[in-house]
Amino acid sequence: MTEHIVILTGAGISAESGLGTFRDEGGLWAQHRIEDVATPEGFARDPELVQRFYNMRRAEAVKAAPNAAHRALAALEAVHDVLIVTQNVDGLHEAAGSKNVLHMHGSLARAMCATCQARWDAPLVMTVSDACPSCGAKATRPDIVWFGEIPYGMEKIDAALSQATLFASIGTSGNVYPAAGFVAEARRLGVPTVELNLEPSAGYSMFDEVRIGPASETVPEWVADFS
Repeated sequence: MTEHIVILTGAGISAESGLGTFRDEGGLWAQHRIEDVATPEGFARDPELVQRFYNMRRAEAVKAAPNAAHRALAALEAVHDVLIVTQNVDGLHEAAGSKNVLHMHGSLARAMCATCQARWDAPLVMTVSDACPSCGAKATRPDIVWFGEIPYGMEKIDAALSQATLFASIGTSGNVYPAAGFVAEARRLGVPTVELNLEPSAGYSMFDEVRIGPASETVPEWVADFS
């Protein structure tokens, strides 16, 4: 029987590939205030700082390789109907072979124009002088959903949850909305839920099942249950 699985992934699934999270001490996020590098207001104040920050993040992401958790989810997609909704802006799910991936917070591999909202593949290094290929405005920014902006694909996510036979949350803290509310919506719809995390999330009590441990161990084990 084919399962229709919606999987939410967060920073925890990519941490074992060497990509830092908000909470890592000494990492990129620890060196910058969120208000300065992850808000439209921060970009308006100091676009050069924001571009440098995301150039560093993009360089880190390019060097990273998918781990066993990413590969296991790609294998799951080969036998079931899977939508991966990721809060991550790296491309590790795709690098592992997953095809049906929705980047609700955008992607480091993409650029957008703050003037006309055109989007295109980002170069490895972006600058404030980059002109939009569509309208010519020098208003190029990373195609990242910043705090205060609306995540991508919400209608598609809602539709997928309404058809799901299982909702899984992997490596996410459960503190950032609207993603943190997906488990409540799944429960409202009667969809079974499971959390796989290094430690219980803020909303762990809402899940039917919780598996604790590194994603590179818990995710392959969980996927193996479907075979």
